[in-house]
Formats: sequence, C-alpha cells, structure tokens
Amino acid sequence: MSSRRLLRRAVRALVASALAVALAAAVPPFAAPVQGQDLDAPRPIDRLDTVWIEEMTWMEVRDALAEGMTTAIVGTGGIEQNGPYLASGKHNFVLQATAEAIARELGNALVAPVIKLVPEGSIDPPSGHMRYHATISVRQETFEAMLTDVLGSLAAHGFENLVLIGDSGGNVSGMENVAAALNRAWADRPARVHFIPEYYTEDIYSCDYLKEELGIFQQPDECVATRNEYHDDYHYSSIMSTVDPKTIRAQQRMDAGLFSINGVDLSPLERTVENGRRLVDYRAGITARAIRRAIAGND
Repeated sequence: MSSRRLLRRAVRALVASALAVALAAAVPPFAAPVQGQDLDAPRPIDRLDTVWIEEMTWMEVRDALAEGMTTAIVGTGGIEQNGPYLASGKHNFVLQATAEAIARELGNALVAPVIKLVPEGSIDPPSGHMRYHATISVRQETFEAMLTDVLGSLAAHGFENLVLIGDSGGNVSGMENVAAALNRAWADRPARVHFIPEYYTEDIYSCDYLKEELGIFQQPDECVATRNEYHDDYHYSSIMSTVDPKTIRAQQRMDAGLFSINGVDLSPLERTVENGRRLVDYRAGITARAIRRAIAGND
C-alpha cells in the first residue's frame, strides 16, 4: 500500500476519533428514566381555551374532568375522493368545525382526536372509494378495534359519557357495533357509550335548512341527489370553508371561473363562510340536544 494511501487512512482515523470525542463531550451521560409526575400536582399555568384533548396538557384534562367535563366526543371521518374540488379529508375538516361547536354547546364536553381512517371499500381488489386516488381504507375490524381502544382509554381516565358521531354513512355500522358491545361489557361501570345518529341524518336532510333559512336552492332540488356527481354540495363546501378555504380550492376555482356547486354561486367567499358557520351552529344544536336526550335516557 502506498504511503499516500496510508496517510489518508491515518487522517480519516484521527478525524473520526476527534469527532467521537467532541460528540461525547456534547451529549450528557445517560440518565435514569424520569419518575412519573405527581398525579395530584397543581397546574402551574392557566388552562388553554380549547375543547380538543390533543391540544390540552394532561393536567388540563385532569382538571377539566374534576370540574365536571365528563363527556367526550369521538368523531369519525374519512379520507376519500370528493370530486375535483374538495380535499380528500372532507369529513375530517367538517368534524373540526362541528365537533368543537357541539362540545361548546354542551358546555361539559371535550373532543377526542378525529378518527380519520375508516372503511372506504375493499383494498385488494379496490372497490368503492378505493377505486379513486388519495382514498385510504381500513378493514371493518380495524376500525372497530380502534374505536374500542380509544373509548376504553377515555373511560379509564374518568369520562362517563362517550359520544360517537360519524360524518360518513359508511362509519355507522361500526360505531353501532362498538357502542352496543362496550355497553354490554361495561354494565357495571359508570361509563356509557352513546351513538348519536342525528348528527349524520341531519347532515343528509339539511337541505330544508339551506332553502328555508339561508335561501340556497341547489339543483337538482332533491337533497341527496345533489351529491351524486361530485360527492360535494353547498352544505359541505360552506362548512369546509369555515376551517380553511383552501380545502375547497376557493382561489383556484375563482381563477378558473368554476366557483359554484350545484348551480349555486359560492362568491363572495365571505358569504359562503358565514353560511357555513350558520350550518355548523345548526348541526351543533341538533346534535347537542340529541346527546342530552341520550344521556338522560341512561340516568
């Protein structure tokens, strides 16, 4: 081996050695695992004004439970095709708006993270929404197992009324199955699971509210038929716009002269956002009343 090659190897070895020493000096020695925090320790700062559990610290959730916020809302959405204009997470974006509004309407509820992955059809071979790009599906048993574990976690922390709402019709049977199974298994426990179908059925039949309260007349005039072509309608577009107009591609559609749905002009955007907020409040009121009835029925 040449002396030049030996010299290069020696230099690389010295550099590697020096780097190892520097890293060892910069990184503190391994410490023993930190002991668990005192579960009764006082919260050192004010609570954030949010109803979303994932945005809260563990102390904020603990204290909210102690203050009587013992209802938890679990919403199920989906990732699926929604035509050329709406983001594939349509149902999840809608739940960002409606679940928070429902919790604030109830006054004693928090919201668990939205279950974003749900059954959307067979994966292999693809069927249903799985025939379209961007769709992500899970098996029915996977969906129900996820719901079971999420609800079990919430019950373990002291939530007593666990509310299931679904923004997609394909989620209904799984939520019904899990609610029935857990209520049987938890017969001697304080926690109860309430599946609230009114949240979804009112979504389907919200066209009367659109016409009578907002003056919105879609074509065709039959409510469910308005979603047949694009899996989209004014109801969804307006609610999604309250979360983020980019989810309905507002600017791109304006630029292309396509900012309308089912014969309804979505311009000006500010009016569509305001109508979306009114729809969110409308659905929140109906769902909150249904939740109160369900809870009262188990008292």
